[in-house]
Amino acid sequence: MHSARTIVMWMATIALLIVGSARATELTPARSGSVEFLPADTEASVPERFQLSRHSFDFQQMPVATTARNLRMSKVTFPSPVVTPHEANNTVHCEYFCPVDAQGAPGVIVLHIMGGDFDLSRLFCRALASKGVAALFLKMPYYGERRQPGSPARMVSLDPHETVQGMTQAVLDVRQAAAWLGAQQEVDREQLGIMGISLGGITSALAAGVEPRFHKACLILAGGDMGEVAWTSEELEPLRKHWLEKGGSKESLFAALAPVDPIRYARPDPARQILMLNASQDEVVPPVCTVALWKAFGEPPIIWWEAGHYSAMRYIFDGMAKTVEFFRPGGNAPKSAGKPPA
Repeated sequence: MHSARTIVMWMATIALLIVGSARATELTPARSGSVEFLPADTEASVPERFQLSRHSFDFQQMPVATTARNLRMSKVTFPSPVVTPHEANNTVHCEYFCPVDAQGAPGVIVLHIMGGDFDLSRLFCRALASKGVAALFLKMPYYGERRQPGSPARMVSLDPHETVQGMTQAVLDVRQAAAWLGAQQEVDREQLGIMGISLGGITSALAAGVEPRFHKACLILAGGDMGEVAWTSEELEPLRKHWLEKGGSKESLFAALAPVDPIRYARPDPARQILMLNASQDEVVPPVCTVALWKAFGEPPIIWWEAGHYSAMRYIFDGMAKTVEFFRPGGNAPKSAGKPPA
């Protein structure tokens, strides 16, 4: 049986063929500059934990060679709005997939899975860029280049209080990234969105609930009610065991994770579109948690795949097609489909 990483690598190879490899795009010059974060008119309604005041931040953008014909790639870095004791974590690292000759393109921030395997996110970015959507893949706190050598610090920790800090920083990083993406001349700042898978989907749901600039969000294998996810998910059993050994209880675990529960901030909004793609037998994000988030967002279009969290990999091309159709210029969410969990 192939591992999930092997399957993703295989799909990434196919994606390279799909987006084109007949000739490499020309490298654009490296650039640096400053972007101003301007709070939205509704910033006062953003929960205090996730508010950002008006400020400017510097960025660097370095081109990356690619054989794709219809997109350009670059690495983008800028400082995190949050300063942690771990120097490496204080710089946000992104990969930008920009359609060639784009003008007025939608812009989407893409977040990765908890395991830190970035190939799946890059696969979605390439698919989006090949259809005219500028995609900014953001590495969340303590992932990739942001992991401090020799430090055990992680975004999702055995200590839920550290997890709250990590997810809070991730959302603030996303808000800063949205300002950068919206400032690019090829991007229509009125068509900004966010998407993610698993942990990335949960964080995307959290960010969509507090960032007024996001007009679309695609949440894949995600859910809300973070306490319930932590208490019942097979993947988070070490967290539960550690919490109980330290004298914690189910009730105190729910309370500790409440500040980053997407349901706390989700609300129906006629000016925003949500698409949810989920597995009806998910063993990592319980379907009851998905349903709770779906209801909190006002019951937007939802697709139920007959699969578990990991076996949903066989639906990845269906999910990619629906995601691209959702975010592409003029695109919309499909109708709800599939059998919801009993």
